[in-house]
Amino acid sequence: MESAGLGVGYENVGADYLAKRKLRKSAGWLMLWALGVGAVISGDFGGWNLGLAAGGFGGLLIATVLMTVMYVCMVYSIAELSAALPHAGGFYSFARNAFGPWGGMIVGISDTIEYVLTPATIVFFIGGYLQAILPGVPLWVWWAGFYAVFLVLNIVGVELTFKVGLAVTGLAILVLATFYVGALASGAFNPALLWNVPADPGQSAFLPKGWFGVFAAIPFAIWFYLAIEQLPLAAEETKDVVTNMPKALVYGILSLIVLTFATLILNSGVGGGAAAIGASAAPLSDGFKAIFGASITTVLFTLIALVGLIASFHTVLYAAGRVLFALSRSGYYPRWISVTGAKTHTPHRALLLSGVVGFGVAWLCQQFSATVGAALLAMSVFGAVISYTVVLLCYIKLKITRPDMERPYKSPLGLPGAIVGVILSLVAIAATMAVAANRPAVIGTAIFFAAMLLFFALYSRKKLVAQAPEEEVALVAASEKELAH
Repeated sequence: MESAGLGVGYENVGADYLAKRKLRKSAGWLMLWALGVGAVISGDFGGWNLGLAAGGFGGLLIATVLMTVMYVCMVYSIAELSAALPHAGGFYSFARNAFGPWGGMIVGISDTIEYVLTPATIVFFIGGYLQAILPGVPLWVWWAGFYAVFLVLNIVGVELTFKVGLAVTGLAILVLATFYVGALASGAFNPALLWNVPADPGQSAFLPKGWFGVFAAIPFAIWFYLAIEQLPLAAEETKDVVTNMPKALVYGILSLIVLTFATLILNSGVGGGAAAIGASAAPLSDGFKAIFGASITTVLFTLIALVGLIASFHTVLYAAGRVLFALSRSGYYPRWISVTGAKTHTPHRALLLSGVVGFGVAWLCQQFSATVGAALLAMSVFGAVISYTVVLLCYIKLKITRPDMERPYKSPLGLPGAIVGVILSLVAIAATMAVAANRPAVIGTAIFFAAMLLFFALYSRKKLVAQAPEEEVALVAASEKELAH
């Protein structure tokens, strides 16, 4: 066992250890683009609209602009980091190199929370849509069925995962484009409807909830973009990663910006306007009803809404498996989790574990919370914004302390962009805790965070794997720095 300071210990493993934990390269930039956009696109089908109730159209618009800037700053930063450190650990790899094993563990926990709970959030909404068609079927049956089908698709092979992701993402974009064209061509879109959220005393139609409404709308604005950052997790399954990963990240965020503002403006200005859309459980379905009337059946509206949810559910399940895989392979989580299939080379154990835990959390929330979807969404967002802050700090730290690190791609925003991103991510963290309804979920997430750090402190910090790619690169860099001094 080798010591690495800060009470952390490493164990050397043989070639057989990594041979049993091997991923297969199969993705080009288009498949990666679909993985990133597909992970996020459910946000255009629902969830974002709750921000209309929180802040009115003006409040949500300002919040969305701010979060768009934050995500652009972060995406360019992680595009540079992912080309320099192309490992399956993603954010954990960046944090490990910048802030050591404890930093890696902190980001690993926050990513675990985000990627395990986001599919649980999405499958809750999927169950809700389907229960409207078949009300006799319990929600948990729908949850179990979707988890089973899409876990199998992810386990069978990464090529199938990427192909299904591309197909459902393309279909989801087609549905959104049909809505945009229909809203404009039919005359259903009316700009006056954007401002019909009743204003609180002393407030304006633009900001009916005042400036606090902007703050309260931020978590819902994040839902437009949450999970684009999962792309670096596919680094070890990407062909020509130093070229394709930054390309997919940049094209992905540009695509999402177009979809975000088209959805925000056009969907808020149809039917009953922002007031009605802000209270809707299915805003896009309500938007189609405003265009086509009652001639399209409820079943068809439901299927339309499911397209985006399924795209995101499938692709974020992929991310959950890779987070657990990478942290397990490096010894932060129990090592048995990271074994991959001998033929498929997919992390089947990590995928199954993420599914069991996600399903279990959704079931527990249903037992103890009246607002299951909101609770799961709040936990997902809280985990995400913590990792955003840390990864942007990683970018800043590595720019300063390791200026000679090879960077095949460089962010055009550089350090100023990362600093702006950090400031906005701190605002986002505060926003998730400012709304009283979110606090129980945030507290529950914080308790899990503390428990996992305790596990690391008492057990796994002495069992890290020196030969894991993320750890090996960081250890070599540390050794070179010591020799230079």
